[in-house]
Amino acid sequence: MTTTSAASAAATAPNEPIAATDATDALGTSAARARSAVLEERIRREPGRFRVLTGDRPTGRLHLGHYFGTLHNRVRLQNLGVEQYLIIADYQVLTDRDIADRLVEYVEGLLLDYLAVGIDPDRTTIFTHSAIPALNQLLLPFLSLVSVAELGRNPTVKDEIAHSRQAAVSGLMFTYPAHQAADILFCKGNLVPVGQDQLPHLELTRTIARRFNDRYPAGGHPVFPEPDALLSAAPLLLGTDGTKMSKSRGNSIALAATADETAKLIRGAKTDADRHITYDPRTRPEVSGLVLLAALCQDRDPHRVAEEIGTAGAAALKRTVTEAVNEFLAPIRARRAEYARDLGQVRRILHAGNERANAVADATLREVRSAMMSLY
Repeated sequence: MTTTSAASAAATAPNEPIAATDATDALGTSAARARSAVLEERIRREPGRFRVLTGDRPTGRLHLGHYFGTLHNRVRLQNLGVEQYLIIADYQVLTDRDIADRLVEYVEGLLLDYLAVGIDPDRTTIFTHSAIPALNQLLLPFLSLVSVAELGRNPTVKDEIAHSRQAAVSGLMFTYPAHQAADILFCKGNLVPVGQDQLPHLELTRTIARRFNDRYPAGGHPVFPEPDALLSAAPLLLGTDGTKMSKSRGNSIALAATADETAKLIRGAKTDADRHITYDPRTRPEVSGLVLLAALCQDRDPHRVAEEIGTAGAAALKRTVTEAVNEFLAPIRARRAEYARDLGQVRRILHAGNERANAVADATLREVRSAMMSLY
């Protein structure tokens, strides 16, 4: 997902709106960033006022780009006391037969990664798309509220279609934005951590919530909040080939990678001919990407990391990065291995999360059907 989706929201209570923002610039990024700063302050003051929905598609092992991009933020919000729902969007990978054939492996691997980085199943509800029938029933009324043109011009859908390996685009892929709206709204989510490329997805979710509330007034009380975007300030991590770190490109360092696998990947990473190591992402993206990776793992300023390496060259840089990454990942790997020794317990964790999510989804669907006057 991944699901990985902007304007006003219910920040003081799930159905109580706060000041709206303008999402007309580009993807609404400037407005969303300003709004996110306000939201961060409110989260610190009143974490219990928020309900977060976030998640991933089970398409392979999570990597350091995922960790610094989203995972550490989920743990942070959880530890602040924000109620959080974490979806494993297994229905959204049915368009890729290669992945669908290994779905059990990928779902369990994703759950192991979550637990290893510190997601606490007692404080965060982890569940799978396919196990929540009432959530998926919301898709039909939601699709009735949006036009084909609105679905077709969504830039995230366009990107998914452009990068798909299918000869023809399935109807499921085309409905991703409406399905994501169901993911967010089934639990009355009022806050969604996203990158700026996902703002159009969330804006359509807000549109669906608003149109449902207008069409089915439910006694004057809106059924759904209009969820707010919490924009991530996470830096873009480059992979070992100098392009964006991605599972599909084979250039990522998986959280589950061994120390030797990690060292091999970093040794093969792309650099340049200048022995003097500097941090300049614009003119030296490959070298700077490695410097940034070491800095993030050590919680340091990347300029200082580069200064310490100085003229020692790419070999010294790669040694520094390897040591930093392996030291950082060591406790995550240990926790993952511990959980992996008892997959029965891992499955029980997922079953418990599915039960909690089902109870919430059933209640929401009853409310929806009541508002639509379709309780017979």
